[in-house]
Amino acid sequence: MATKSRSKSPDPVKMSFEQATEELDRIIERIESGEIGLQESLSQRKRGDELIKRCRSILDQAEQELKTISAKTEKKSQG
Repeated sequence: MATKSRSKSPDPVKMSFEQATEELDRIIERIESGEIGLQESLSQRKRGDELIKRCRSILDQAEQELKTISAKTEKKSQG
């Protein structure tokens, strides 16, 4: 059954930061409220880990872009 619900969920790799954090918030709410049982909680925890990985990837990429922009700006101001 978890496989069916998981197949309907979008691939985290294709999600935006906002989409991933929104889904992560929903997962946390469901687990904390006791809305789902232990087995589903474990499945949702795995999904949450995938979403967190996606968010970190996006943030790392943004950080690299900012460093690149900062380095270019610094070179222009020195030159």
